[in-house]
Amino acid sequence: MSDPNIGRLLSKRYQLQELIGTGAMGRVYRAKDLLLGGVPVAVKFLALSIQNEKMRLQDRFEREAKTCALLGQKSIHIVRVMDYGVDDKNTPFYVMEYLQGQSLNNVIRNQKLPLARFLSMIRQVSLGLQCAHNGIPVDNTICPIIHRDIKPSNILVIQDPSFGELVKVLDFGIAKLIQSDGDHTKFYLGTLAYSSPEQMEGKELDNRSDIYSLGVMMFEMLTGQMPLVVSAHSFGAWYKTHHYQKPRSFTEVAPGLGLPKDVENLVMSCLAKVPSDRPQSISEILKVLASLEQHDYTPKIKQGIHALAIATTVEPVLEKKAKADLRVSLSNDEIGRAISWPQNKPLADIVFSQPVQTKEEVLPALWVMLQQQEIQKRLLCTRYNQFLFISIPHPMLLWITVIYNRKNGAKWLPYYLDLKTSLGQDIACLLQHTGYYRLLFFARETPSHCSHILVSSIAPAQRLRLQQWITTSKTLVSSADPQISKNLLKKEYEKIKPQILAKLEGIDTDSLHDLSG
Repeated sequence: MSDPNIGRLLSKRYQLQELIGTGAMGRVYRAKDLLLGGVPVAVKFLALSIQNEKMRLQDRFEREAKTCALLGQKSIHIVRVMDYGVDDKNTPFYVMEYLQGQSLNNVIRNQKLPLARFLSMIRQVSLGLQCAHNGIPVDNTICPIIHRDIKPSNILVIQDPSFGELVKVLDFGIAKLIQSDGDHTKFYLGTLAYSSPEQMEGKELDNRSDIYSLGVMMFEMLTGQMPLVVSAHSFGAWYKTHHYQKPRSFTEVAPGLGLPKDVENLVMSCLAKVPSDRPQSISEILKVLASLEQHDYTPKIKQGIHALAIATTVEPVLEKKAKADLRVSLSNDEIGRAISWPQNKPLADIVFSQPVQTKEEVLPALWVMLQQQEIQKRLLCTRYNQFLFISIPHPMLLWITVIYNRKNGAKWLPYYLDLKTSLGQDIACLLQHTGYYRLLFFARETPSHCSHILVSSIAPAQRLRLQQWITTSKTLVSSADPQISKNLLKKEYEKIKPQILAKLEGIDTDSLHDLSG
């Protein structure tokens, strides 16, 4: 029987195209946002109707939906909610970013997870949970959000062109939304195999309930089996099991797994029956994960170690002949004589990109104004660059340049390129085409001329990624304010800065190096 929802127009905006998921919480459709030129979105109908006015579900739905939308803007590890409403059948729905990936449930059914990949995935899930548990401001009050249904099918795994393997948590707030109002008797709603003992009792939950569910999921990810088993799949059987059955050991379930003891201890502590015996916050779990990731088994994975799996391996690319290259030297001299600080730019410590024209070609350049003393301190330096890209909600590129020497530390020169603008596209194309760019330094004390020029090379792998991102951006339609993408990239930039700095500090900077992430 054909689905009557296919082709349906929702809120005069979202045209439903295909059923892509079903579950206890509702049905998910791929749809086109006609208001934004057909950009794909995901629409989730919740498995309830809001006809009972005593439950005041309409107001609660709007409140929960707003909260979930704010969460998705705060963490890239939470699927973003962009819109919400109630259809003509009184069924509430969410509109979410459409992401092509697979559920963690499918991932662990089809393959055994290497330990480093497991650590990366759990770190990302934990970062999403930490963001929710810490709460977000709603009406001048910090509201912690408990997921209540952490399980593999609510975790989405995406292969992102910039971040590598990106993991996102789905369905924040939906379990609470479907539960009855505070004036009524609470009832159980969740997934039996992953629910904490206190959740089975219908108690008011805190973050430690999610930590228990996370423990069940971690055990399953590592072994392919559940830590607890029941004779019958019923509420009563699971109630007794979660309350009284001791979790199976890793040795019992997978004797040849050979996990580090700290990993086993972490999982088992999350599975404690009494909330006070578990880790008391996700921050505690993240500390353990950070320690585990320092061991020898993690560097084997080139992507996926950090929260966003951003590859930050630094491979030296020495410009052995850069300064001796006559063409570069002549070009630098020509550029230095021809350019001056633009009149529309302030005399301040700023960074911006603007191509420069030589007799032969147009070249990409990063213009930097600093105090003269600051420039002099960094003429002998290691140069590092890295490019981060986010496609949704708005295609945005973060171009990171670092100039570093051991004596004076690092000077960070980040610049954002909006890849839906012609300027952003042109500069990205120049970077990809040439494979290098100039750093043009201007002193605040003498801004009339360029005081120094450095050249920074771009690694072939980064040039390939730039080409892919440019192509991707041309086909995408922005679904939100570009500032949202900037804010998300800025957060990820702050997270990887310590990694970049650690690499730079480990390199001898007494001679010139040119590095690319």
